[in-house]
Amino acid sequence: MRAELTVVLDRPKEDGNIGAVARAIKNFGGRSLVLVAPRAPLGGEAYRRAMAGRSLLQRAKIVDRLEEVLETQDLVIGSTDLSTGRTDSYLRRSVTPAELGRILRAVSGKVALLLGPEDNGLDREALERCDLLVHIPTDRRSPSMNLSHAAAVLLYEIYQRQTPPLPPSLRPPPVPLGGREERLFYEMLARFLEEIHYPKHKRPAMALLVRRVLGRALPSSYEYSMLLGFLRRAEYAWRKEWKRTGLPG
Repeated sequence: MRAELTVVLDRPKEDGNIGAVARAIKNFGGRSLVLVAPRAPLGGEAYRRAMAGRSLLQRAKIVDRLEEVLETQDLVIGSTDLSTGRTDSYLRRSVTPAELGRILRAVSGKVALLLGPEDNGLDREALERCDLLVHIPTDRRSPSMNLSHAAAVLLYEIYQRQTPPLPPSLRPPPVPLGGREERLFYEMLARFLEEIHYPKHKRPAMALLVRRVLGRALPSSYEYSMLLGFLRRAEYAWRKEWKRTGLPG
């Protein structure tokens, strides 16, 4: 695949699962593994289950905080076991694994696939940091999947839906992900919501709603730059209106 895929395990609980995830990453073309505050050391069980993925385990990066790895990524995809249709659907709205594979078919950049701990999954703070969510449909009578099994399903769908190899002259150029421009856009959006006196208690929800909508569209760095320019122009017009009408700044 064109994107540089990193699997991030948030507070994993069992070293055997970590090893099995490393094996799945190796099977399906992932680049690296990051462990956030793991609750189990990488012992013999992890290496036994990793098989060909042992080299990934040896190179696995271990960090204390989720933000340490997510801030370096262009796109963050979180896996959730909760389906849509809840009152907070903008937080939980997700795509299927097959849809995710198609979305990632023609992008380039650093992509993080984030999976939560075995017992509770990703918490709200982690979900809010994701640009896009993916949900694996399961039988509602037994909805919970093993961490390594979920990782394998997602990695398989991403891997097998990538564009078949073509001669270089026929390959469409990859769409570069937002990266720096994306981060600047969300910083600007937060400032803009404050400046237009959008209700303070509604700002986080609005910012998250925009993140979810744009996360499904995967804007390029150029498109984020255009959105950033639009916000700057809107901010300028708003300040000009303050001066004309005498509204407080």
